[in-house]
Parts: sequence; C-alpha cells; structure tokens
Amino acid sequence: MFWKFDLHTSSHLEALLDKEDVTLAELMDEEDVLQECKAQNRRLLVLLCQDQSMQELVRLITTEPPTGVEETKRFKYPNIACELLTSDVGVINDKLGNEEPLLESLYAFLEQPSPLNPLLASFFSKTIGNLITRKTEQVISFLQKKDGFLSLVLKHIDTSAMMDVLLRLISCVEPPPLRLETLTWLNEQKLAQRLIELIHPERDEERQSNASQTLCDIIRLSRDQASQLQEISQPDPLLTVLESQECVEQLLQNMFSGERTESCIVNGIQVLLTLLEIRRPVVDGVMDAQGFERSYTVNSSILLAIQPHLIHFHQLLLEPPKREPMLTTLGVLEEPLGNTRLHVARLVASLLYTSSASHAVVAQELCRLNTLNLLLDLFFKYTWNNFLHLQVELCVAAIVRPCAHEMRLQPGLVTQEKVKPHPDNGQCEAWEGNDKIQSDRGMRRGYMGHLTRIANTVVHNLEKGPVHTQISSLIAELPEDYRGRWETFVDQTLSETNRKNTIDLVGTGNPRPSSEDDMESPFPKELTIQQAFSDYQIQQMTANFVDQFGFNDEEFTDHDDSIGATFDRIAEININIDAGHDSANTAVFEACSKERIQPFDDEEEDIWEEKEINYATQPAATEAEEKGWAKFTDFQPFCW
Repeated sequence: MFWKFDLHTSSHLEALLDKEDVTLAELMDEEDVLQECKAQNRRLLVLLCQDQSMQELVRLITTEPPTGVEETKRFKYPNIACELLTSDVGVINDKLGNEEPLLESLYAFLEQPSPLNPLLASFFSKTIGNLITRKTEQVISFLQKKDGFLSLVLKHIDTSAMMDVLLRLISCVEPPPLRLETLTWLNEQKLAQRLIELIHPERDEERQSNASQTLCDIIRLSRDQASQLQEISQPDPLLTVLESQECVEQLLQNMFSGERTESCIVNGIQVLLTLLEIRRPVVDGVMDAQGFERSYTVNSSILLAIQPHLIHFHQLLLEPPKREPMLTTLGVLEEPLGNTRLHVARLVASLLYTSSASHAVVAQELCRLNTLNLLLDLFFKYTWNNFLHLQVELCVAAIVRPCAHEMRLQPGLVTQEKVKPHPDNGQCEAWEGNDKIQSDRGMRRGYMGHLTRIANTVVHNLEKGPVHTQISSLIAELPEDYRGRWETFVDQTLSETNRKNTIDLVGTGNPRPSSEDDMESPFPKELTIQQAFSDYQIQQMTANFVDQFGFNDEEFTDHDDSIGATFDRIAEININIDAGHDSANTAVFEACSKERIQPFDDEEEDIWEEKEINYATQPAATEAEEKGWAKFTDFQPFCW
C-alpha cells in the first residue's frame, strides 16, 4: 500500500537556501520554486526580493536570451521569471511597483526597436498588467509621467500583447474616480483617433487587425462599465469620442481612400458593427428571453456619418477587391463572394436593425440604391454560401418585422422608407428550379432552408404582423400571373414543406413549430426523440420511487417541498404505473434501450485463459462477389 513508502523527502530547495552563495539560476532550476514562492516561503521571498535578484528577473523578461540553444531551453528562465513576478505575492508586488528603478527597467522594453519578440512581449504585458491591477496608483502615476508611453505602445501594436496593455488600463483600474482619470488621460492622448489612423490601406494587415480589435474591445468594455461610471455622473470620454460623427467619418475616409483593400475594409466594418451593436450576447450574467444581457441605443451620429458612404458599400457589392478563383468541393468558384461582400451584407443587416431616430436617413438611401435587391441576387448566385444566406434572411426579417420601439420613433418608416422587395422576388423560380434538380436526383440547393424561413416570415407578417397592410398592398400590386404563382406557392408548396418539417412525436402531441409565434417563446414546445426518452425515464424513476416509499400521488405532492429541489419537476409529471398499459412512450423507451444497452454474458470469462486462434475464412464467392461488390461479412476481425 502507499503508506509503505516514504514519500516525505527533504526539499532540495531548502538545502540551496542554506548555501551562502546560492544563485538565482540555481533556484530557478528547482521544480518547486514557483510553488514555494506562491506558498510564501519566507527565506525564498527574502532572497527573491533583493535588489540584485529583482533586477535580474526583470532583465530576463525584457532582454532577448542568447541564441544557439533550443527554443524551449532558451526561454526557460524568462518564463520562470515572469511566473515569479506575477505570482501575486504581496512582497514581490510591493517591491516591483514601489521602486522606480525596477519600473524603469521594465519600461525600457517598450523602447526597443520593432518588431518585438512576441514571447517576451507577452511576459512584459503579463507583468505590467498585474502591476496595473495590484499597484494601480503607483503604476498609473509612473506611466502618466512618460510622454511617449502611448506612442511606444501603438508603435508595437502589431504585437498582440500590446493590445492587452491598453485594455488593462481601460478595464482594470479601480476605483471608478481613478478609472475616469485614466480614461481622461488616454483620451487627451487621442488614443481613439490614433487607433483609427492605423486602419488605413497603407498600413500592414497585422497592425490594422490589432487596431480594429482594440477599438472593438474598448467600445464593448466602455459600454459594460458605463453603469459604474454613473456613480460619478461622468460619461466615458473614450466612448463619447468613438461614437462621435467626426470619429466615424475619419474611419470611413480611411477605408475608402486610395486603393480599397480587403483588410482595411473588413477591419473598418468590424468597428462599425461594434458601434451598431444594440444587444450584447450573454456571457456571465442574467439574460433575457432572446439570450441577450443588455441593450444599447445607437447614437444618431453614427448613422449620420455612415449614410453618405452607403454608395461606396453598395459599389463594393458590385465590384469587390479582386480575388483568385477558389477550388471547392463542388468545383472551381471563378468569382468567390469574398470576405468584403460578406461584411457589407452584415453591415446592411445591422443598419436595418438599428432603432435610432436617424434610421430614416439610412433607409431612404438603401431604397434609392436598391441594395437589398442586389443582396438577393447574390443570395441566389452563391448557392452554397450559408453565411451570406443568413445575413440576407436577417435583412428581410428586419424589413417585414420592425421592432415596436422603432415604429414609435418613425411611424411612417416601414411604409415609405424601408426597402420593399416583392415577396415573390425569385422565390418561386428558385423553388421550381430546386424541385427540378431534385427530381433529376440532383443535390438540394444550399439556400433552401433559409428560403423557407424567409417565405414563412413574409407569410406570417402578412397575416398578423405590424406591417401586414403594407405587405398586402405590395402583393396586390403584383401582376396577376405573379400573384397567382405566389398564392399557389404559399398554399401548396410552402404548406407541404412546413408539413414535412413538422415532427409530431407519437404520444406527445407536440409538433415542431412552423410559425414564428411558436419560436418567440423562450421555452419551445417541440420535443425531440431524446427528450421523450429522457422524460419517460424520469416517469419510470418516479413510479419506482413512489412504490418503494409507499407514497400515493397526493402524498407525494404534499411532501414535495421536503424532498428537495431536485424533485421539483416530478410533481408536474403525469405518473402512469399501470404495468399492463402498453403506451407509445413505453415503445419509444424499449426501442432506445435495445439500441443503447447490450446484454452481458452471464458466464464470467477468464481473461488469462489461453484460447485457440481462429482465423477468418473466406466464404465461397457468390455472383455478387464475382462482379467485385463488397459485402460487410468480408471484414470480419480475427478472434484471439
């Protein structure tokens, strides 16, 4: 047993600490040095906090190690040094954060020429980030005295670790008054404008990408922290600048100045999409029925800045940056859709979902440019690009199903300003073409699922949506033959498709929702086979529980609170313990059990018993085999 062995060995680290001339390198060679440091070994911390040791630790994480050895061994000591400096031990934080010579040595890393070693940059970022969190006032005061700090960080922004330094300054400074002071300092240094200047066709792609990601993170962090800054009745200065019309116009001018590169356009659109976010996906918080945690109102200045440039985005849909033909599983795609056009589609969908009072200006321009019909053309052209299909579906849904608060802002918006595609709009032709392909045993077109959802959205809002009158008038304006085809399509083709897509489980009576009303509930009505199987198991478990403990149904309900929260659902289950009743759920349970549970052989097998080796024999050739057709019985394994 384990207690027969003496696992208590004397620590070699303690023996090293007894030496008068022990070196830092010898200590760092010990496997348990980091563990002992975090355990706050007093003798070890005294040695590490000596001036010479601290200077050496900082030098290791900021100086390129000598070459000529393997990369893993080359960065061994810098990695351990970083872990020691960021071990979150109070005496180490105090030593590093309170002594300016050590901070100067750390800061000198930023003064090195580009490009920085990415691994050393990550060590620097982790160390300075820990100090910003733990020694906030001292580090902020030190950095504010450095006139060139922000310039140096932006100079190295092509290294992703520098993004983390900026985000630490924005998100990890406490308390709120000190955070506001830090944000004001960064704003005075024109952080937002200088990041936007980096999103330019003349900049390298890595620098553009990191600048764009930093701006997106700043916007989201600033909005998330807005409630905390409300305590001091001051708006976030960085967010105020980023949402200003001047700042958005500067970004758009950079995107469309000179040669229009995909990198610049895509990174710029990502910033615009973040500015247009009205809801954030839930991460670690309370979410609403749609799975979002917080809503924001889009600043009108953002839309006013975008509106004059909508023609440029429309032109990008027509003439995107040149791309080479792409080999796909379905053949060569001579003209790929490209990331640029996909991001433009995302931007249009986001613009249509905004609820600002300036929405009418954007909607008018989209109507004039006929942008949505162009997107629909791309929808049918790129049969297999489901990313595009989703964005077009969102555009249509935003048009025919406007938000209630949006209609209150602009009562005539839906009628007069929004893009008004005919509900036919190629749907009937696309459906007929797909049916013809499938009748010839061809592959179902990739957009058919989205096309079904678009058609159901139009039909649903035609019947009882907030703009059903406008949709009805549009259908009435169609030529008679088109209107007849549309009505036939809805009554026959779409209805049959919805029927096939509806799953009515045996014994459940819960069909899969075919209308959007059913899908709006946070608790869907549909049940899958697995859910039915699980519910039946719970019923059987409950019945056994009732039988074993002698409760009847009423007693079980009365004692529900005493049993505990685990059985909260059981009181709502219709318990059927009639053994002779062969219900549909019983059949489902038995069918699943046969598939999932394999019977065991009652005879216990001796795994050490020697067994005769039986080699698989080849059966006599049949007529099918003579023709070269394989049978599964040909692939029998050997039995050992």
